[in-house]
Amino acid sequence: MKRVWLMVLACLWSGYAASAEFDAVIPMWTKGAATYYVGGEIEGLGPVEFMVDTGSGYLAIGQETLEALQAKGEAQYVRDLTGVMADGSHRVVPVYRLSKVVIGRSCVFYDVEAAVFPGLSRNILGLSALKRASPFVFSVEPPRLVLSHCGDVQA
Repeated sequence: MKRVWLMVLACLWSGYAASAEFDAVIPMWTKGAATYYVGGEIEGLGPVEFMVDTGSGYLAIGQETLEALQAKGEAQYVRDLTGVMADGSHRVVPVYRLSKVVIGRSCVFYDVEAAVFPGLSRNILGLSALKRASPFVFSVEPPRLVLSHCGDVQA
């Protein structure tokens, strides 16, 4: 009998542990060139689009976006980062902590690090944010991003 109860408890625990996995399904859309986008929000900026890039180590924003966030006290400097670009070149960029980033309508993260690139015209959803939603699924057919461990948007 003790063995049966242990099996039941193990099943219940595994269900509890998995309950936070894959709890947000976010539709993606394409703008051509095999790039996919999701909607979201950056605290102090409002609704934004993110290009999903699993090859990017950081969430990335442009200088203009940073200035708008700084004006509202929503971005704090963390450090400089030397990164290797897709073309192999090295670039030093500042990293800022964004107070709150929402991916889709149901996945919220606080204190997300973002690399800042001058002249960047689109926000990039990279691994500094995506790893917080691990495990995640990037699906092309149907186009959707499925995230885990999402916080409460109202928090």
